[in-house]
Parts: sequence; structure tokens; C-alpha cells
Amino acid sequence: MPDVLTWLSWIVLAVYFSCLLVLACYGAHRWYLLALYLWHRRAPTPQPTPFVELPRLTVQLPLYNELHVVERLLDAVCALDYPRDRLEIQVLDDSTDDTSRLVAERVESQRARGLDIVHVRRADRRGYKAGALAAGHRRAKGELIAIFDADFVPAADFARRLVHHFTDPRVGLVQARWGHLNPRYSALTRVQSIVLDGHFLIEHTARHRSGRFFNFNGTAGIWRRACIDDAGGWGTDTLTEDLDLSYRAQLRGWRFVYVPEHVAPAELPVEMSAFKTQQHRWAKGSIQTARKLLPKVWRSRLPLATKIEATAHMTAYLSYVPMLLLTAVVVPVAFLRSELAASRMLAVDLPLFLATTLAWVTSYAIAHREATGAWRGCLRWVTFLMAVGIGLSINNARAVASGARRGLSEFRRTPKYNLGPGETLASRRYRGRISRDTWAELGIAAAYALAIAGALALGRFGVVPFFALFLVGYGYTGLVTLVQESR
Repeated sequence: MPDVLTWLSWIVLAVYFSCLLVLACYGAHRWYLLALYLWHRRAPTPQPTPFVELPRLTVQLPLYNELHVVERLLDAVCALDYPRDRLEIQVLDDSTDDTSRLVAERVESQRARGLDIVHVRRADRRGYKAGALAAGHRRAKGELIAIFDADFVPAADFARRLVHHFTDPRVGLVQARWGHLNPRYSALTRVQSIVLDGHFLIEHTARHRSGRFFNFNGTAGIWRRACIDDAGGWGTDTLTEDLDLSYRAQLRGWRFVYVPEHVAPAELPVEMSAFKTQQHRWAKGSIQTARKLLPKVWRSRLPLATKIEATAHMTAYLSYVPMLLLTAVVVPVAFLRSELAASRMLAVDLPLFLATTLAWVTSYAIAHREATGAWRGCLRWVTFLMAVGIGLSINNARAVASGARRGLSEFRRTPKYNLGPGETLASRRYRGRISRDTWAELGIAAAYALAIAGALALGRFGVVPFFALFLVGYGYTGLVTLVQESR
């Protein structure tokens, strides 16, 4: 029996150090992006030569059951400051509820005012969002195509500020930065705002200004129609049609432009189950895209640095697999230290742990500072963000495993609610559900609560903060889901 326990101990340790090593690699990639950002952040944004005559623009609004936000979206898009004889709006409506009635009423009202706006309905949701965009693309009049998801509220000058970049015939896409309509609604929306600011302020800026590939984010951007056609059009074989088309277009030599100075605000999910759905879709879709396009990336003549960065970019969600494995082995490893040479282990795993966590903490702290103009509350919210990231491990690791398998996937959209003062989720449709993941998250949180109690009883105080991250992360994601969906 002692021999068996010894072998089990070494297996657990091997899993633990392997997970830390993989996570440290993704941490190193984060340091790399942060270095690129810091090196290029002061570079001025090149000013494009303006058009003498503005090009014809089609605005596409893909919708599916967006009862609470569709009127807000239509009002904003119909108020765009763009010549009416050069503007077309397509409402690509696959809805199966009263959303279609609201759209029909708004479309008729705007058409009566002379706006070129059409309400496009399909017989089925084949291809989901990508299918809707492709259907609209075939009948679009514009040489440029802007896309907005239902939760966005673009400013009136959105199109005028971005279209002039297309005077360069090599430009295939111009992407604006996402803003947030409700970042202070809850702890969940605060965390999401920091994550998205990290993506748009750090990652996008670093990739764009250093000449690496970056991706269209599915909304708040303008495409050149010829670029979409040249890249093969919208694909329906992944859940991240935006990432897929972006890489195909850039592999064809098209140039993308990122304009962080122009911010398009959007509503952040206030419901934990909706946030998990969004994360699941992004994780699964990115792995599907990686499986589809990474062989083409590595066969291309791109610089080696661009190939490596593209690989890390598309496979970033893979990090949730070792994080989930780490969840299972952290407690036994912590108590094994009393039996093994703890000082020798610390010499290895402490640098790996710091290489991973400090990279993310630093980049998100800088993003928070850039977005808000202040360091206030930064450490508290970034620490909580790290815990929530751990708590998403079951949801996102399951998505990665699903994305690694071949086969079509259902596109589950993220419901938004446009909650006003005094309104609650109980007053809204599209509510989420309590899944098996929720119970697993709560179970893991309970296990870590017991582990903390055991560590305190044995005087192992050093592991308590580390255990607490797992307890808070899994406890928060599980408990908030349970409370919200039980009302």
C-alpha cells in the first residue's frame, strides 16, 4: 500500500506541474502582448485620406428574439449621421417571438420617413448568425457593410468616423472598441468590463500596431464587401464566424484597422447563465476555428512570430483544461508538501505560478487604468476577476472539449434585458436555467471550504489564500446562477 500511495503522489504532482507549465506558457504569451502594447501604445493613429464622396453603406442587424433591446438598437442605427441616399439598413430577423412585430412596426415607420430599411425574414435559422449575415450579404447594396449586434447603441457619427479608412484599397475591415452601458450594475458586469477592456485596449492594440493578426469581434465594425467575398464569405461551420472570417481574410492579404478612439457602447450580460453561455460559445468557436485554420496559418509564408501569436490567440481557451485539472489536484498537492521537500517544490512551482498570475493581473490592471483613468479599486476587482475566471473552468473546459470534436453546433445567443431603475430579471423573458455545471461548481466550492478548514486546523496558513481563490470563484459562479434562476 505505501508503494501505491507513493506512485499516486507522484502522478498527482506530475499533473500539477504539467498544468502549471501550460498555464505559464499562456502567461508568457500575455507578457508578450503586454510588452507589445507598452512599446506601441504611444504611436499615433494614422489619419486616413477622406473620401470625396462617401461610399454606399449597408448596415446589418442580425437578430434572434431580442424583445428587450431591439427598439433601442433600431432607434440608434436609424439616427446614424450618414447620407440617406448612401445608406441601407437590413434587419436580419430570425426571431420566433414578438421581436418580429416590434421590428415590423419600426421598419414601416422609418420607411415612411424615407429611410432605405428592409426587414429580412428567413424560413429557418440555418447557419444561425453567419447564415443570416450571408443571406443579407447576397442582397446588400453597399460596397461597405457595418454590423451591429442587438445589444449595441452606436453613436450617430459611427460610420462617418470609420469609413474614411477604406480610401486605402488594401483595408478590408475597420473595428471600433467596445464600450459598456452598465459596467456598475453588479460585480459580474464589473468583471466583464475589465476583461473586455483588457481585450480591446491591450490585446487589440498590441496586435494591430505590431502587425500581428487581430479579429473582427462580430459587431461594431465595418467590412469591405469585396474582402468578405475574396475570403470565401461567412462560414457556418464554427460558432465564431467573426474570428474565422478575420483570419481567412488576413491570410488573403487584407489589412485590418483598429480604431480604439471610437467606442461603441453595449450592454453587458447581467445574468450569470447568460455570461456562461457567451463564454461557452466563444471558447467552443475559437477551438473550432483553430482546428480549421491553424494548419493554413502554419503552411503560409507569415513570419514565425505571427504564426506563434496566432496559435496562442486561437487556442487561448485551452488554458481552462489545465485550470480544471489544477482544481482537482491543488488540495492534495498542498497537503503532500508536509511529506515531501516543500522548499524544492516551491523553487519550481512558485515561479511558474507567479509567471501565470502576475501576467494577467498586470495586464488587466493596466487595462482598468487605461479605461477608467484611475487605479482606484483595481487590485480588488482584478483579484476577484481571477477568482471568477477559475470558477468558469467547468463551463469553458467543457466548451473546449466540444469544440475539439467535429460536427455542427447550435448558436445560443446571449440574452440582454435593458434593465431600467428598479427593474429586475424577474420582469424579463429569456431566463436561463440551472445546469449540472452549477451543482458541480457548488460542490467544488464546498470541498474547498472544507480544505480551508483542514488547512487552518493543521496550521497550514500559507495555502489558505490560494484555496480561497477557488472557493470564491466556484462559489460565486454557482451561487449566483442558483439564486438568479430560482427567482
